[in-house]
Parts: sequence; structure tokens; C-alpha cells
Amino acid sequence: MTTANDILRQIHRPMYVVEELRLRGNLSLIRSVAQRAGVDIILAFKAFALWKTFPIFREYISSTTASSLSEARLAFEQFGSRAHTYSPAYTDDEIDAIARCSSHLTFNSLSQYERYADRVKAVQPDISLGLRVNPEYSEVETMLYNPCAPGTRFGISADKLPDVLPEGVEGFHCHCHCESGADVFQRTLQHIEEKFARWFPQLKWMNFGGGHLMTRADYDVDLLVHLLQDFKKRYPHLHVIMEPGSAFAWQTGPLVAQVADIVEDKGIRTAILNVSFTCHMPDCLEMPYQPEVRGGKLIDNSSTSEATSSITCAAFALQASKLETQLTIDNCYRLGGNSCLSGDYMGMWQFDHELQVGENIIFEDMIHYTTVKTNTFNGVSHPAIAMLHEDGILEILRQFTYEDYRDRMD
Repeated sequence: MTTANDILRQIHRPMYVVEELRLRGNLSLIRSVAQRAGVDIILAFKAFALWKTFPIFREYISSTTASSLSEARLAFEQFGSRAHTYSPAYTDDEIDAIARCSSHLTFNSLSQYERYADRVKAVQPDISLGLRVNPEYSEVETMLYNPCAPGTRFGISADKLPDVLPEGVEGFHCHCHCESGADVFQRTLQHIEEKFARWFPQLKWMNFGGGHLMTRADYDVDLLVHLLQDFKKRYPHLHVIMEPGSAFAWQTGPLVAQVADIVEDKGIRTAILNVSFTCHMPDCLEMPYQPEVRGGKLIDNSSTSEATSSITCAAFALQASKLETQLTIDNCYRLGGNSCLSGDYMGMWQFDHELQVGENIIFEDMIHYTTVKTNTFNGVSHPAIAMLHEDGILEILRQFTYEDYRDRMD
């Protein structure tokens, strides 16, 4: 019987591969949580927007969440239902079209609400309007991803809300997680209620945002269900919504790349790949996030987010000494991208063999966020996108050409 690994070994060009079996496993778990807890769990396009998989999603969920006009249109035109939409700021030239594509629309500030609420209602009379609130508490340690960091531009703190909410406000939206566990939600929920429960009688719904990584193997799903059930007992009139992104596509497939060349300088060997970190895996440079590499062991996670002066041969030699690893003789390579950005590389990796030009390098768990963040810097070609079906058939969903690059420059 042909396995997924067998099929991946036969791929000889850059490709994101979504594995249907794993995707359905995540969807089944998420649907189970929603049913047990009596809440709506919807897909956030900011993490996954591969619309050719929407027929599968529609078997498990009924709604999605959007952060822009393009995402709202994708929900309405491709998913087949209006979006739950939130944006830090709406604009005059897009607000009407966004309203037409949205069932729920959340405003980031009271000033935006005052400016657009009546206009939105005129376009879509049955739309439900809400406000994003800031509980001033988040356990996200990386400030780049912390929506409640001091000086945040996201949401309204409790001290800025009037005792009586503006007419037409039906819900609160609160997002303060990032790939978090149920225990984090438990602690955060206490702050949300302490800050905002006095307004709950005026509301119809509560959206707890994304970042609830319920499909991660060590996630306490039972605790999450218990917390949601208890919340609904305290506030039975509130409809509860959650909108994770990563949880849907977590561990659903890799990015398959190939070694294009191997170069060496000052004892550091770099395997240059036919993909790019800045173009195809930007979180590796922004976070920095270190994905698993199949068959590779990370021995140094230095990246360009650190001071470039520290990324020296001496620094690597010291690190290697501490790890009892010899960079030049133990199959150790920096993995480099194929753009002209000097820092387009990630870490030092040890393999159990000498890498060869043409062999596959497989980056695990590369479907969520990565596929929606790709860009055309340097005109570097996008990897193809494929679906590995349950029956073992590899279907190419999209291949990218020169015209895709050219048309973005129109």
C-alpha cells in the first residue's frame, strides 16, 4: 500500500501538501467541541484560506471569519455564507461591500462604530454589530503577536466604554490568544469577566477570538468544553463564538522543497533550497519560528532576528563545541532560501547523511498561516499547492506561473 511518505518522496518540485485525512481529523474534533459545548467554532481565513478545500469544511462548520474585504468576499462567494468580519479600521471605499458580505461586523473603536454603524445597517439591515474589547491581559510572550501589549491598537478597554452601550451593539469580540492551551483560556476568561461582565446583559453574543489550539495533541479539550459550558450557564442568553485558524490546519501537511546547491564559507555549509523563508515561511524570520525538518535535528536556532554580528563562525563553533558537534564533518547545514535577502536562512541542522543536490527537504506543519503569507519578493516562484486525498491520490490544486507574478504588478 502506498503511504503518504511514499508519495512525498516522489515530489520533485516545491509543493505545499494538504493531507485530507489529517484535515478531516481536525475538523471532526472541532465539530465535536462545538456540539458538546453548544458554541459556534468558525474558520479564520487569516490562517487558512485554501478555498478549494471549502467543500470539505462545509461538512463540519457553517461559517468563517474575515479581516478584510477580500476575505469577506471569499466567505460569501466561495464558502457560501456571510462572514463574521473584524478589521482594525474600515474605510469609506470598502465598508459597503464588506457589509454586504458579512453577517456579523465588529468595530475596533467607538469612533469607527459612530462613523459606520448606520451606514452598515442601511446596506445590510439584518447584520449584527459588535465591538472589540481589550481585557488588558494576555499570556502571549512574543510581543509581535501579543494583541494586548501596552499601547496596543486593538480593542477598547473597559474604562473607555460607556455604562450604556451605543444603540445597536449586540456583541463583544475579544482576541488575546496565540496557539494557546485551555488553561490559558481559563485564566484569561477570569479577566474578561472581571472587566466586561457588567455589559453582558446588553449583549446577544460573545466572540472569544482565535488562538485556541484545540487540535494540538496535548490540548485539554475536556477543560475547554467545561469552561464553555460553565460560561453558558452563567450567561445563558449569550451566543458564544470562537474563531481559531491554526487549529483547523494544525499538522495537516508539509512544505516539500529540494536542495538546489550546497555552498560553504568559513566552515559553515549552507544547503540552498528552491524555496525561500522570507517568501514562503516568513514566520521563521519574524517570530522566529522553527518548524521541524523531517530527518533533521536542530542544533542552533540563530536567525536574522538576532544581532547579525553574533552570527559568526566563532559563535557557531562555540555553539557546536557545547553540543559536541563538529559543523564541518557531521552533516550539519544551514538551510538557506533562494532570494537575494542575506538573512534568508534558518538555523543549523544536522542530518544522518550528506545532503545531495536534488533531494527533498520536508518542513513539517506548513499549511496554517504559511500558505496565506507567501509573497513574490524577487519573483521567487510560489510552491504548488496539492491535496493528498484519503485514497492516496495527489491532486494538484494550483500551480503558479510568471503571469501570477506579473499580474500582481499591474
